[in-house]
Amino acid sequence: MRTVIFDLDGTLADTSGDLIAAANHCFDRMGIATRLDPATDAGTALRGGKAMLTLGLERAEQYSADLVERWYPELLSAYGDALDVHTVMYPGAMDAVETLKLDGIRVGICTNKPEGLAQSLMTRLGVRDAFGSLIGADTLTTRKPDAAPYVAAVERAGGAVAQSCLIGDTVTDRDTARAAGVACVLVGFGPAGGDMAALEPDAIIHHFDELPGVANRILPQSA
Repeated sequence: MRTVIFDLDGTLADTSGDLIAAANHCFDRMGIATRLDPATDAGTALRGGKAMLTLGLERAEQYSADLVERWYPELLSAYGDALDVHTVMYPGAMDAVETLKLDGIRVGICTNKPEGLAQSLMTRLGVRDAFGSLIGADTLTTRKPDAAPYVAAVERAGGAVAQSCLIGDTVTDRDTARAAGVACVLVGFGPAGGDMAALEPDAIIHHFDELPGVANRILPQSA
């Protein structure tokens, strides 16, 4: 069965506003003046909580790896308390998902967000049931760019890896696809969209309207 697996943050949904709010909560609790800006720091937010803590602490000239590790659980807790305040699905994302399913293509999610947070977010947004699988950073003992989470996402969606592809927005997604030996489609509409060509994916989409046609072109018809 042909299968399309999506990254979550920066691919299906713009989660940067809520992630930045959680990081700024931590900086406030630390007693430092640094704040991340949703308008200019979205790209860092979509790389994860530790990347945001690192950036803020570096700006405050207080960075240490120990501080990042110490405050990361606090960031996750703050994010979990308010993870759907600003988050929105990207335009056309769910229309594309439904079109893929009508074409007989299975769909799932493979994210480096902790599984519990990913499950909660997709449920609150009302779209969790549209996807046949959801693999998070802590579902297995490894995370992207290791191929194992991707393989699990495909198989739990009822698909075959040899007839699958990954939709993402970062070098991590590109490397995951390469590790799994599958095609990679990167999105050009996120904060780092202009950098996607340098990663040499199999295709770049600039709106989700393009995805069904691209998927039908690059997905093998048989294993």
